[in-house]
Amino acid sequence: MKGGKVLWLTGLPGSGKTTIAAVLSETLEEKGIQTLVLDGDQLRRGLCSDLGYSREDRIENIRRASELAKLAYESGIFVIAALITPFRVERERIRMLIRTGDFIEVYCKCPVEVCKLRDPKGMYALAEDGKLAEFTGISSPYEPPLNPDIELETDKEQVGQSLSRITDYLRNIQGVAIS
Repeated sequence: MKGGKVLWLTGLPGSGKTTIAAVLSETLEEKGIQTLVLDGDQLRRGLCSDLGYSREDRIENIRRASELAKLAYESGIFVIAALITPFRVERERIRMLIRTGDFIEVYCKCPVEVCKLRDPKGMYALAEDGKLAEFTGISSPYEPPLNPDIELETDKEQVGQSLSRITDYLRNIQGVAIS
């Protein structure tokens, strides 16, 4: 593959973004495509560790992640970002940073009830008990994409099915050599 791409997985906490990002990265690396996975939790432990969860801090978190994605993308790396990215306007700003056609928005659609069941860290329970303020899907809004490039129903699809849908899109629409 010549040049980079930015594939941005967005969705509620627990919707499968990180799992899909890891499997996709492994698949692309096996095909000789260099990837960089930007995971929201990892960024919050390092580059964005000084930020909280207020609307302003969320916007700054996404701004930093998108600038990092842009740097890697411009170096020819295939970036896979797995971040909640709750606000549409922020996702549009990211799209504007990346050359037309190279930004791929993937919506990991999953009902909040299913995300709560998948929650290994117990964050939803903390949010519902009022012990965690500004939690997306509970006390802070999530604005679903209106026209994502790919919409995955992660409550109905197995990870392999979601992966196949992404790789089919990359191969057939984006022309990425991953056969």
